[in-house]
Amino acid sequence: MLTFFSITELASTSHANRRFSLNRIGQACAVLFAGTLCISLAHAQSGATKQLEEVVVSGSRTEQRRFDAPGAIDSVSVDPFRTASPLVNLSELMGAVPGLQIRDRQNFAQDLQLSVRGFGTRSTFGVRGVRLLIDGIPATMPDGQGQAATASLTSAKRIELLRGPIAQLYGNAAGGVLQVFTKDPPITPNKPEYSLSAGAGSDGQRHYAAGLGGGSDTLGGVLDVSRYSTDGFRDHSAARREQLNAKVLVKPSSNTTLTGIINLFDQPLAQDPGGLTRAQFEQNPRQVVPQVNTFNTRKTIKQQQAGLVIEHKLSAADTLNARVYGGARKIDQKLAFGPNGVVNLDRDYGGVGASWTHATQVNALPLRWTVGVEADRMKETRKGFDNILGNNGALRRNEDDSARNTDVFGQIDWTFTPDWQAIAGVRASRVRFNFDDRLNTGASDTSGAVEYRNTSPVVGLVWHAAETLNVYANLGTGFETPTLAESANRPTNPPGPNLNLKPSKSTQGEIGVKLRSGRHSFDAALFEARSKDEIVTSQSFGGRAVFQNADSTRRRGVEASWSANWPGIATRMGYTLLDAQFRSPYVGAQGAVPAGNRLPGAPKHSLFADVEGSVMQAVKAGLEMRLESKAYVNDLNSDAAPGYAVFNARVAQEFLFGGAKMVLYGRIDNLFGKRYAGSVIVNDANGRFFEPAPGRRFFVGVRTMF
Repeated sequence: MLTFFSITELASTSHANRRFSLNRIGQACAVLFAGTLCISLAHAQSGATKQLEEVVVSGSRTEQRRFDAPGAIDSVSVDPFRTASPLVNLSELMGAVPGLQIRDRQNFAQDLQLSVRGFGTRSTFGVRGVRLLIDGIPATMPDGQGQAATASLTSAKRIELLRGPIAQLYGNAAGGVLQVFTKDPPITPNKPEYSLSAGAGSDGQRHYAAGLGGGSDTLGGVLDVSRYSTDGFRDHSAARREQLNAKVLVKPSSNTTLTGIINLFDQPLAQDPGGLTRAQFEQNPRQVVPQVNTFNTRKTIKQQQAGLVIEHKLSAADTLNARVYGGARKIDQKLAFGPNGVVNLDRDYGGVGASWTHATQVNALPLRWTVGVEADRMKETRKGFDNILGNNGALRRNEDDSARNTDVFGQIDWTFTPDWQAIAGVRASRVRFNFDDRLNTGASDTSGAVEYRNTSPVVGLVWHAAETLNVYANLGTGFETPTLAESANRPTNPPGPNLNLKPSKSTQGEIGVKLRSGRHSFDAALFEARSKDEIVTSQSFGGRAVFQNADSTRRRGVEASWSANWPGIATRMGYTLLDAQFRSPYVGAQGAVPAGNRLPGAPKHSLFADVEGSVMQAVKAGLEMRLESKAYVNDLNSDAAPGYAVFNARVAQEFLFGGAKMVLYGRIDNLFGKRYAGSVIVNDANGRFFEPAPGRRFFVGVRTMF
């Protein structure tokens, strides 16, 4: 059973003198929502405005209204021309989505922190536990590790997030599936569209982007390039990245569509400021520990990827979808210690997939099924060196590792009465890791292999209670393998892969409701997930982290979102209550962890609210609020990042200049200069858990389209 909690927990932290003031939060909320209410009443007589319902594909693998999708799915529309933000990180766009924690760590060497319903909070770098796809091409490797930074937001049109049991039908993704869809070429024969943008902000931020698009009904393309650089909010946190995203759409016939995608990502500079202890964080959040400068911690990334997606209508009832892709990724990372303090990865990856969808009718009601197969592989050369004052020292590791998956799946969606719809699906997965030691020979050779198999069934039911009300319930199982990095070290000498580490398996359920009434849209869901063999930290020695399995964990909670549109004003709000706990004790790197401890990195309460209105003709202004309760930093729950409430403000004006459309925008993040930890490094062995967020920050930019 789900349990509800007192809001007073929102204010608690591990130190009494750092407590929230509920009065301040209440006053801030009152100002925000009273303003919204006043404007709403002012427009109350203008009549309801018809909302355009978002289109999603994640739930059924075919386009449908989000309102009809059989699960917790959110779709965020992206307009790169009008969005009053630099469009560098996904965290700029996804704040209103409930169930999602997405944090800009102010550390481009470690990527965003992204978790769904408490899955993924334990990742210290990259994204795990949440499957990422970009235009149907996986950005998550077969071992479950993904990178969110490679998505080009300057060419995006829509971002979807699927949560809950149905996400298991996408494979090794216990928490959810995040998909980014880029815009299609504009159909403007003999009249291509051009776009330019430039922006600058606090801490030496600079962002430039250019785009080109055009075509006809049968052939078109878009090309976007961007460059972002920053000196960094903290010491030793400068970064620079360049991206290119190209999409070509070919329609040789009315039944066939070919989409070619090329994505280039180059991050030649990403200094790593690391974390701080609580005392250091409170003394000076901009500082870094001496080891950061001594070992010159940083990361470089270079990635090239290309893919082809084919959709072919075999008949009016049958559609075939297929994809093939490949890429290469190189990483060189300098860590804040000497032994084994350099990680060098040279990775090749690729895959194929195909699915067949058939639409028919039974008793004059629709039935649709999909069957498919996917195979992906990743091969990387992993080298480790000692870090000698920021340079490569002695070679300590040299191995060729690989991960492969082969999955088959099937899904059926049947409306068996006019008001009731049933869904069912199953996915059978096989994941294999190979470790080939190239450094040691004979008895010292640590080569090995391990294979994981899992079958994930999902069932669900949707009641179309009224034209404006849908109620759904889903139940399913899933799994989450350890990543190659988590499997790399065993707890005994000689060093080698940990082949005894098990995948985590979960059973998930949710009940949800979707309501549409005139200008209002409301979604809510209750969910629970129980996992066995949660992957947790075991110990760390010689610069190598070792992982183990904990017996039982539970994640449960409530999600709710509301949005409304009046003439001249739009509002959004998303709230998540998450109770994530260890349900059985275990002994790990930090000592004995008792049952009932909270999972680190997962705040119990999260609230986002946004209001945007037209101040005058062609001028829009918005105010955002984000509120989070405390988040524990380790499994022992010995400390926690304090809760916080921050406000952001933005304004944008559109105008015409010389025949070109232009928009001038500006934003202030952390409007009142709140000092808080924007993210935490979970279970850091040195106790440097806290990653400070910037104070008051400004950014201004201009975009033009012609």
